Amino acid sequence: MNKINLRSFLRPLPLIAVLRGITPAEIDAVGAALIDNGFRIVEVPLNSPEPFDSIARLEQRFGERCLTGAGTVIKVADVARVAAAGGKLIVMPHGDVEIVREAKRLGMLCVPGVATPTEAFAALDAGADGLKMFPAEQLSPAALKAWRAVLPKDALVFPVGGIRPDNMTAYWEVGANGFGTGSNLYSPGATADAVREAAARYAAGFASLNPR
Repeated sequence: MNKINLRSFLRPLPLIAVLRGITPAEIDAVGAALIDNGFRIVEVPLNSPEPFDSIARLEQRFGERCLTGAGTVIKVADVARVAAAGGKLIVMPHGDVEIVREAKRLGMLCVPGVATPTEAFAALDAGADGLKMFPAEQLSPAALKAWRAVLPKDALVFPVGGIRPDNMTAYWEVGANGFGTGSNLYSPGATADAVREAAARYAAGFASLNPR
């Protein structure tokens, strides 16, 4: 597998869409709504219905335009299943370094969830491509500022959990590289039109942030 650069997918919009609960029948229309609004990273959590089928459809339809993969990966064995479906990204709610290492062994990108500097450094040492600061509701911008004082300057950090178009600024100003968003963007059964409207709000929210 060719080496994938996570940074290249953070343009034009450094937001990760988390489609928890989506079905394979919905994925094409919802994916199009996201892509049309600038999203270039989309994950299907593995506790969704038929997630591997959704990942495969997402990759087949949009793989040349966005980075597709799985979220809520909690078993090492599932990394290979995501790869077999065509996914190139592994996202986790926790910092299991064995999952990170397996993803890297298979040439995939991996963004584990971390809640402390200890977990963050362990994930980076295992080869993580970025850090999911989770849950952001419990980790303030002040915490991210403190992390930034000690983390490698090139470490990518994405606050996830409760992120809305109107609360990204404080994290962005202290060094967030992007954000993950789930239920505020897509909830099970949401129409593609509803997702398109929500995606447009996120794109507008990001456009209002100070450039850097």
